[in-house]
Amino acid sequence: MLEQRPPMPPFTRDTAILKVRAAEDGWNSCDPKRVSLAYTPDSRWRNRAEFIRGREDIVAFLTRKWAKELDYRLIKELWASADNRIGVRFAYEYRDERGNWFRAYGNENWEFDENGLMAARYACINDLPIKESDRKFFWDRSAPRPGDHPGLSELGL
Repeated sequence: MLEQRPPMPPFTRDTAILKVRAAEDGWNSCDPKRVSLAYTPDSRWRNRAEFIRGREDIVAFLTRKWAKELDYRLIKELWASADNRIGVRFAYEYRDERGNWFRAYGNENWEFDENGLMAARYACINDLPIKESDRKFFWDRSAPRPGDHPGLSELGL
């Protein structure tokens, strides 16, 4: 059976925004298997300095990631799109096992196949230590970011 993940390319501004929000919601689930299904079986990633290939590697990577990055909350924002590519900027907050808080800032370049599955993801990310009182991402972890929660631009990030 052919896997499809609407919306499919070529992307308009509106369909690219839908794709970005779907990715945000998936990653905020912190469910590695669920997230991996948005990618082609042989998807290629560069995440910081780590190179990942395929869904099995994606699941392993995300499992390690979310075991270390606790209380993870992510906001993504469309930067640009054309044809089957989308550029995204993002920030996420998390704490480590010692209770230290961080905000990670980054950019991603995405390339999709004709069925709307992500075939390539290239991410550059920097972590900034923050005080717990400096956190900006507040919503119930058991649900996606509410529609009325500010995005990156509204938060001045």
